[in-house]
Amino acid sequence: MQVADNVISIQKQIHEYEERYHRPKGSVTLLGASKGQSITKMREAVASGVRIFGENYLQEALEKMQALDSRFRGNDVIEWHFIGNIQTNKIKKIAEHFDWVQSVSDERIAQKFSQHRSSDLLPLNICLEININSEPTKNGENAGQILKLAEMVSDLPNLKLRGLMAIPNKETTFEAQRRNFRKLTEIFEQLNQNGFQLDTLSMGMSDDMEAAIAEGTTMVRIGTALFGPRQSPQ
Repeated sequence: MQVADNVISIQKQIHEYEERYHRPKGSVTLLGASKGQSITKMREAVASGVRIFGENYLQEALEKMQALDSRFRGNDVIEWHFIGNIQTNKIKKIAEHFDWVQSVSDERIAQKFSQHRSSDLLPLNICLEININSEPTKNGENAGQILKLAEMVSDLPNLKLRGLMAIPNKETTFEAQRRNFRKLTEIFEQLNQNGFQLDTLSMGMSDDMEAAIAEGTTMVRIGTALFGPRQSPQ
């Protein structure tokens, strides 16, 4: 079972990096970025202890949720995070079926999630996506506007603001990766100094996990290193 071996390897790396960069043991959570991955591989990941999955496409995610039958027994409940680009016509279904949305980047989107999240469910956990390098081709709010967005989301019913998410530029050096992540960590700390009590900093993927852990991430989103190359879901 290759996925099982990968889970063991990645968790070992996470613990080594926690120790190397003086992070508390267990302070970094593994999210399986499962876009384009088969249900078979996801089942292997669940059997190996992975309980948090991030999906980019609604229909693909709904099929996986049904197949994995995730909401039925105690500690085996899977936590589903939406981490992709948000289409407004998909917001209602995302609000109904996901536990977290990590890619909220404007007020209108946040208001629609608040409107469509049933008060019978737990509040929808929200991370604000920041365009840390101000790239015109990437989603995310500019860093200078994030305080305003955080204040607005915190006031909306049926939502709970948990933290920040970013996908920085790909860099060729470890120090450059750290500089990008440090920007997000500084914004995270500034928001908490303003009383927001955020607890989630979602940054770092397969190629830059070490730099993210060095700079304070609490959640790494790992796809290829966990599942192998993407394929059509089964």
